[in-house]
Amino acid sequence: MSKIAVVAKLTCQPGRRDEFLEAAAGIVDHANQNEAGTEFYAMHKALDDDDTVWFYELYADDAAFMAHSTSDAMADFIAKIGGLLGGAPELIRMEPCRGSAV
Repeated sequence: MSKIAVVAKLTCQPGRRDEFLEAAAGIVDHANQNEAGTEFYAMHKALDDDDTVWFYELYADDAAFMAHSTSDAMADFIAKIGGLLGGAPELIRMEPCRGSAV
């Protein structure tokens, strides 16, 4: 089984990124503390866009990614951020092929 990496771009409604960051803190903590198959889960503020947040995620395998995606914590997160987003999240799924985490 191959590891799964995800880069996610979430664009907030203008001026609401700080609210989003606060609402998203719980899913970041949950993923890092409670999901055995989640190897890395980090949230980043874009330096060139005050309304954009990026996530980088690394999972042991596709099953771990699916467990995260369908968790109660993710459902709660989606409910919290729905009104803060300015559009649909953009997800890029990848398979790491070289580097220290492979």
